[in-house]
Formats: sequence, C-alpha cells, structure tokens
Amino acid sequence: MPDLDVDRLTTVIEDFNTIFIRLPSVRRLNFSALSVLHTLGRRGPLRLTDLLATEQLKQPALTSLVAKLEQDGLLQRRPDPADGRASLLSLTRTGRELVRSRHANRVEKLAALVARLTPDERAVLAGSIDVLHRLTDLAEDTA
Repeated sequence: MPDLDVDRLTTVIEDFNTIFIRLPSVRRLNFSALSVLHTLGRRGPLRLTDLLATEQLKQPALTSLVAKLEQDGLLQRRPDPADGRASLLSLTRTGRELVRSRHANRVEKLAALVARLTPDERAVLAGSIDVLHRLTDLAEDTA
C-alpha cells in the first residue's frame, strides 16, 4: 500500500470544500453565518462563549453576527437555566428549516455528482466515510 500523501490530501480537501460549501442554491449567506447556523443545528443551544470556541471569529465580530442572525429571525436567545446572567443561543424554526433545506439541496447536488463516478470510485468513496468521520472526531477532540 502506498504512503499517504498528506499534502495532496490537504489540497484535495481544500478544493472539495471550496466546491462543497457552494453547492446549495438555497438562500446564500456568508461562510461565518452558515458556520454559526450549522454549529447550532448540530450541537444545540450554546452560550456565546461556547460558540466562540468553535468559530474562527473574535468576540465583537461574533456578537455582531449573532445580532444580525437574530434580527433575521434565524436564531434566538433565551436565558440559560443554569445561569440566569447568561443566554443560550438556538436556531428558530426558520433557522432550522434553512439548515435543513441547505443540507437537502447539498445532498441532491452531491448525489448527482456521485452518480457520475464509476462503481469502483463510488465504492472507494463509501469506504472513506467512516475514516473521514474519525478524522472529524479526532480534530474535535484536539480543539
């Protein structure tokens, strides 16, 4: 088995991500807004300080972004039951629907691309899902 070319893997992942994040044609938002919505959709209600740990934004920028997403009706604040001084951020119904529709649209478009692969290529891709999931888990463990 050949050695893994991590430099090439990195480049391929970067190129794939560039295309993948642009696949959905449903409501376009900037990357930071989409990242916040995705994080809240996956991890549930979070404090702003917890969200800071997952997003690559400074607190003033994240605070401003959260205010805009709240104004747009995509997320809401509610008191943290564990600490009344803090707020929990969560998706509104509209925010959840946006995340869901973008995911569904991305699945549809990616499925069309996958259908153009050979059966052998699809088998390799299917075998990669668990490995990519494991890499994601490892990255989150070290974050």
